[in-house]
Amino acid sequence: MTSNQSSAPNAAAAGTWQLGDRTVNRIGFGSMRLTGMPSDEKPKDRDEAITVLRRAVELGVNHIDTAAFYFTPTRSANELISTALQPYADNLVITTKVGPGRTRDGEFEYARPDQLRGQVEENIRQLGLDHLDVANLRWGAWMDKDTSSIAEHFGALADLREAGLIRHLGISNIVAEQLTEATAIAPVVCVQNRYALTDRADDALVDRCAEHGIAFVPFFAVATSIPGATPLGGRDVTGQAEVAKVAEAHGATPAQVRLAWTLHRGNHVLAIPGTGNSGHLEENIAAGRLRLSSDELDLLDGIAPASTPQSRP
Repeated sequence: MTSNQSSAPNAAAAGTWQLGDRTVNRIGFGSMRLTGMPSDEKPKDRDEAITVLRRAVELGVNHIDTAAFYFTPTRSANELISTALQPYADNLVITTKVGPGRTRDGEFEYARPDQLRGQVEENIRQLGLDHLDVANLRWGAWMDKDTSSIAEHFGALADLREAGLIRHLGISNIVAEQLTEATAIAPVVCVQNRYALTDRADDALVDRCAEHGIAFVPFFAVATSIPGATPLGGRDVTGQAEVAKVAEAHGATPAQVRLAWTLHRGNHVLAIPGTGNSGHLEENIAAGRLRLSSDELDLLDGIAPASTPQSRP
């Protein structure tokens, strides 16, 4: 894929979705990979990260996912976004997550409901905003929270929405019962869960979101291994042959086929693939114009999902 304007892909090719009162292209960008991991031998290249963010917006991305806890000792996703993209375009929607926090030592800790305002204000400050477009309550495996009530935490965010600090609310890493619980408190515009071609434990939840007009935003959508499902260093190869066959027919990469399959799950599905590489960015966005035939979808749908770990990451 070349970078010139005439052949460059555009995120609008995947279509749009109404995220609350904001219209976003269905191919977005996840910022987690921009910072690298604390265990990396050297920091991710700062200039490249800024270039990737600016290029993403040039290519039509107007939905960026981030979090204040996406940082390493020398890099912060929110700071990179703020530096690269301010002044923000009017159509840009930045979605963030609250709940998990990081200590000064970099260890994760989970916020009490009364601590969520501080996390919201921290994201607002780091991003240089007046309010958050979308704030997801990130739930999950912390303190065995998979099936516990989210009402107190989500209620605290609903209060911050009423106070004008948040425009729209979402939830992340949840189960169906927690979606029911949240929607009884305040409108939910998106659900962000782990989901991919070979990681389809949330098939029913994807369909339920469609029925209620709620965006489903999968993370790890192009993953070829499931965290916790294979031995350390192992790799899940489920569906590899089928994906390769479809990719070859379209002159595409396996990652593009996985993204295209995800988008075919429904107009309400918003992909947020992340990368720190400009070439991979263009490949990801180009997946939005990949149209799979009914036979290809049947082939991919027929892949038996890989085993899924019991707890969410």
